[in-house]
Amino acid sequence: MDENLPVIRISVRNLVEFILREGDIDNRTGGGQDPENMQMGSRIHRKIQRQMGSDYQAEVPLKTEIACDGFILKIEGRADGLIHAKEQVMVDEIKGVLRELDRVQEPAGIHLAQAKCYASMVVEQEGLDEIGVQMTYCQMETEEVKRFQYSYQSNELKTWFDEIIRQYEKWAKFQIEWRKARNTSIKGIEFPFPYRKGQRNLAVSVYRTILRKKKLFIQAPTGVGKTISTVFPAVKAVGEELGEKIFYLTAKTITRTVAEQAFETLREQNLKFKVITLTAKEKICFCEETSCNPDDCPYAKGHFDRVNDAVYELLMQEDVMSREVLEAQARKHKVCPFEMALDVSTWVDGVICDYNYVFDPDARLKRFFAEGGAGGYLFLIDEAHNLVERGRQMYSAELCKEDFLAVKKLVKGEAPRFAKRLEACNKILLAMKKECENYKVLDNISHFGIQLMNVLSETDRYLEECVDKEVRETVLDFYFQVRSFLNIYDGLDENYVVYTEYQENGRFVLKLFCVNPAANLQKCLDKGNSAVFFSATLLPIQYYKRLLSTEKDNYAVYIDSSFDTKKRLLMNGVDVSTRYAMRSREMYQRYATYIFRVVKAKIGNYLIFFPSYRFMEDVYQEFTQLLASDEEEMELVIQQKHMDEEERENFLRAFEMGREKSLIGFGVLGGIFSEGIDLTNEKLIGTLIIGTGLPQVCNEREILKSYFDQKGLYGFDYAYRYPGMNKVLQAAGRVIRTEDDRGVILLLDERFQREKGKEIFPKEWADCERCRLDIVEEKIRLFWEKQTDN
Repeated sequence: MDENLPVIRISVRNLVEFILREGDIDNRTGGGQDPENMQMGSRIHRKIQRQMGSDYQAEVPLKTEIACDGFILKIEGRADGLIHAKEQVMVDEIKGVLRELDRVQEPAGIHLAQAKCYASMVVEQEGLDEIGVQMTYCQMETEEVKRFQYSYQSNELKTWFDEIIRQYEKWAKFQIEWRKARNTSIKGIEFPFPYRKGQRNLAVSVYRTILRKKKLFIQAPTGVGKTISTVFPAVKAVGEELGEKIFYLTAKTITRTVAEQAFETLREQNLKFKVITLTAKEKICFCEETSCNPDDCPYAKGHFDRVNDAVYELLMQEDVMSREVLEAQARKHKVCPFEMALDVSTWVDGVICDYNYVFDPDARLKRFFAEGGAGGYLFLIDEAHNLVERGRQMYSAELCKEDFLAVKKLVKGEAPRFAKRLEACNKILLAMKKECENYKVLDNISHFGIQLMNVLSETDRYLEECVDKEVRETVLDFYFQVRSFLNIYDGLDENYVVYTEYQENGRFVLKLFCVNPAANLQKCLDKGNSAVFFSATLLPIQYYKRLLSTEKDNYAVYIDSSFDTKKRLLMNGVDVSTRYAMRSREMYQRYATYIFRVVKAKIGNYLIFFPSYRFMEDVYQEFTQLLASDEEEMELVIQQKHMDEEERENFLRAFEMGREKSLIGFGVLGGIFSEGIDLTNEKLIGTLIIGTGLPQVCNEREILKSYFDQKGLYGFDYAYRYPGMNKVLQAAGRVIRTEDDRGVILLLDERFQREKGKEIFPKEWADCERCRLDIVEEKIRLFWEKQTDN
């Protein structure tokens, strides 16, 4: 075999699941056929393996190399067991299931195919004429075992295995040919713009990080060009085979668009680089409801029979896999656009997607990030400051006592055993409830975990028989909550706090709260070669390094702003405060007067951000009264709770229109308009930030504070000050978006003057001036006069 030929690697499981899949998408089963994504599946495997005799060899690594046309196909896997008995050699494949074993009449086709692949490899390695295959199914709750045994001649296994290879060969050949064309095109690209201040240093830092397989944290102000400065060196690294796929991860739709534009800019230099943007299932689904089964969705029916042809054709025709392109291809082949997009992601060079496709245990792309898998992935994590709270959400779980009672009420007539299991959990939760006044931290809930496993098993059994659609939907939602809770429960460690709590609506919950998501995020990051975290508000950087990665030798770089600070007036109003003790109508009037005088100094568009809706409404009322008593004309728009997409667009559209009088937008700090919006030039000339952004005191924040205090850190900083300051920095960043922008930023709270607040100001805020209500209008007028003179 020619060792100089390129090699394509694939696991046995991925091979059979890809080539042999068929039939419909159907979400109406609970998922009990494959609970191996939970650690309990691994425990059952080990227990069964230990019970076997001395002729049983567990966890046997197997591989085979096949010479194809111009490349070598390397297939690898690990058999659960290999039995060298006197009468026959046998491959053992173990599968844990939640359903009762009398319902398992025969092995699932994919499971058996996986075992047959291992058998084919063993036949080849040991020169056997025949071999046995044993499928071992274990019921997770009872640990009862059911086995199916088959015997195969070596020639029939070879014929079967060769056919699978033949079907996969065109896909492998595409990989080889495309990679060659891609890498050749990458050699010819250069950075597409003249480097701005700090931009070359940023790009070099990213490349060096990838080269050394490290992680990098980048604090870089808006306008530096973070996206192209991270994408370009990552693409170059892929061309030099320092990575095989780029994951550009975002928290907002708008940053996905910017990433798409960066790749498009590089294509102007004839770059060949296939990129897909993944859209949430709810948004890309063709049906009114995302009911993924062949009865409700025509695209689910026969999906797996057609999807491989749809994917291959798309790869041959397109390099840019936008939402529009994916939808058109899915309609043409009558397949689910979301599931097809996930398949396409396997074959492209770049994936632009939300954080959850990489990190969320319930939503991550199993084809890349399943347990035990790894690849040469490069993670570019945009707006990385969002990942702390998103990480906490993804790795936390909760169950509500009232939900157990509601499901019990639905099923008790037809499933008394299921109802009994639910009641067992309810009793434990009731005992917890009696001991809880507001919230209570718990040391151990193992007794609840055992009972919950029983509930999961019964829920799965019930879903297999349930025909009432409404009841099924309720029970299925409950099933997913329980499964998610158990998945998180299996991974509890020192980074978690377990507590019970009465919620405002009266519901009683048990929560597994991931206070520090770093360890869980690290497990995902370890699947790749390198990661780059970047944001305009990654301060203080040590806070983010501690909460986003467990490694101690990560790199960090601070990129100075390229903007002329003379084009921006930054002031702190020191005669107002949002402290609860200071709140009064007089203070609201003072804030309203601040807004009025700032806007009166120059006609233009302004955004005002408040610490809460209530505070905003109180100041808004005072401002409208002030406006009514003056001859000044100003237009006002105000953020409402639960705005739909059209309402949000109308709010922002107001800033796009030309007008002869000022426009003032009232919004909430940390809300939808304080981050991720781009209002350049005259679309926005001023932002007033009312308050320090501190999150409201609540049980969760107090738990965070206590946890980090116990770790010897400043708990108040971790729970309140740092998250609050990030919201302030994000809101302030709405004003200066390009080198041509000019604008005013006012921080309206005396607490910004305290040392603890100032020490986390970015370096470019060193020129922040103090001001008072009586001089603010004059200072702003002078600033705008200077801008006119220049």
